[in-house]
Amino acid sequence: MSTRALRRLKGKQRGQEALDLGDLTLGDTPEEQAEAEEEQLDTANVSPSNKKSDGRKAKKSKAQKNFSNIYELIGSTDIEGEKISADEEAEKPNRNKTSDPAKNDNRDTDKLDQKHEEESAKPPGDRVKKKKKKKKTKVTSEDGQEAAADDNIDLLLENLEQSNGLSLQNDDSGVSDRRPVLHVEHRNLNSETELKRYFGARAVLGDQRPRQRNRQFHRSTWMTSPKDSWPRFSRPGISMTLLETKDGVHYFTFEHSREYQQVQFKFLDAVESMDPNNIVALLQLNPYHIDSLLQLSDVCRIQEDQEMARDLIERALYSFECAFHPLFSLTSGTSRLDYLRPENRAFYLALYKHMMFLEKRGCPRTALEYCKLILSLDPDSDPLCMLLLIDFLALRSREYQSVLQLYQDWEEHRNLSQLPNFAFSTALCHFHLSQQENMDPEESHKQRHKADQLLQIALIMFPAVLMPLLDLCTVQPDAAVTSHSFFGPNSQIRQLPALAELTGLYVGRTCTLWREAAVMLWLEETVKEVLRRVDAKDPVVEDCQNKRKQRYQSAPRNIHRHVLLSEIKEATSTLPLEVTTQPVMGFDPLPPLDSVISYTRPERIHRGRKMTWKWLELVRS
Repeated sequence: MSTRALRRLKGKQRGQEALDLGDLTLGDTPEEQAEAEEEQLDTANVSPSNKKSDGRKAKKSKAQKNFSNIYELIGSTDIEGEKISADEEAEKPNRNKTSDPAKNDNRDTDKLDQKHEEESAKPPGDRVKKKKKKKKTKVTSEDGQEAAADDNIDLLLENLEQSNGLSLQNDDSGVSDRRPVLHVEHRNLNSETELKRYFGARAVLGDQRPRQRNRQFHRSTWMTSPKDSWPRFSRPGISMTLLETKDGVHYFTFEHSREYQQVQFKFLDAVESMDPNNIVALLQLNPYHIDSLLQLSDVCRIQEDQEMARDLIERALYSFECAFHPLFSLTSGTSRLDYLRPENRAFYLALYKHMMFLEKRGCPRTALEYCKLILSLDPDSDPLCMLLLIDFLALRSREYQSVLQLYQDWEEHRNLSQLPNFAFSTALCHFHLSQQENMDPEESHKQRHKADQLLQIALIMFPAVLMPLLDLCTVQPDAAVTSHSFFGPNSQIRQLPALAELTGLYVGRTCTLWREAAVMLWLEETVKEVLRRVDAKDPVVEDCQNKRKQRYQSAPRNIHRHVLLSEIKEATSTLPLEVTTQPVMGFDPLPPLDSVISYTRPERIHRGRKMTWKWLELVRS
């Protein structure tokens, strides 16, 4: 066996062999022997007190010779040097008061002799280290706070952030996090991060190891993890272009190549053929065509093949991410995509469908991150109306502070309080914060009082929410509530169609959040208080009634689009006729009326009558 292997078995590394004791013996040279003889001659003329100190010095030198580790020798001498210097500094004022000048001179000379002897007995490297050590101790003694900050890295980082005007988020304290509301983190875009937090890494990943043979090497991406079962990736003809940069915001758009446009035309022909097999055949030739993946995913989902439907959406997202511009960022919140361009709509829809799969899979925190990502792509227009969904995902993932921060920052210019979901969700957030065990009793009382006020205003503003919500929660309301005109059937009949669409969407989506026993008791108490205010003819009741009549005359097109994508029957049943009578395509539901068209489909010469077809209705039938 080689010496290297023996060294590893013994746990030693190269260069750590035992040192020879002969290398550590001190005072064997002729110069040191001469110095020792001079010291013996000097002891004859020194007082008895000095002899004692010399005896201690001799014992100390003997103890140093018994060390077997030179690093131990250096550390001990440094510590002793520090102790002596500290004792000397403590005794200086007393000596100046009680001792004579002659004695002080003798002691000073003795100390100088001791220092010279110790320095002569040490190797030159030790002297340098001791000098450096003394300099460090002087710095710490002069400014102890700076030294403590250097030792504590977290304190140093906090000081740097405070100097830059930043503040850390703390739920217990009143310090607010001033990060952007739509801030997205890369690690939260991966559903495995959330699943590992719930079940552990072994339960999520298992003992599976990737096979080395016939293994494909994919490009690393943030949104999806490429699978070896996918077809070999080749660029399908999608690219991203930077249009302009204004006020630090980058405006991008996807572009289709000539080859991809020809595939897109074939896809439209396959849709008009009313045969899903034609789309399957098109995907076999072009496995990363986006619209074909989105349309076939809807077919698989309706046929209850959820695994295949999710896999097709992930493949579409992977194709998009491989085409990203170098300046396009998922997390900065400064990248924009115009929904008016048909090439960009598929990216919105792929993100939305992936988000819904994550929510149904039990990953609300990851779904919330994708919701913020979609909203950050066009926060002004909000083409998919993510503001009707973001509060629900935040409540499911228990991100109560994020909902309150969004409401506080956007209420002034977006009037979030006029949306039923935010009116009730902010009250729910304050209630759940008041129920936390680690909260101060006084702060908990404030949160509960705030929750009561907000829920009362929400019930007064949207009284048509209560009865359908109790019905879905399988709760029988009190007779005083059902017989009252404010919450009775008249509240359902009198509300406008646009408001009925919003209330039906909220009730059908969030009924599970109200089924908790504590929440239902709180709702019951608040309903009684609202009825008391209604009977007392509170002016707030009449004010809210006038607001309902003036607003909610008609819902914008993005709300209709959101209701169609949500597939919540309580909301889809309230859609107007101009929406339900037109064909709805899964790859482009309710396209904007003012779309920006970059290329058009050529007219076919031998073409029969133009066929309109609702894809989803055909598959359902």
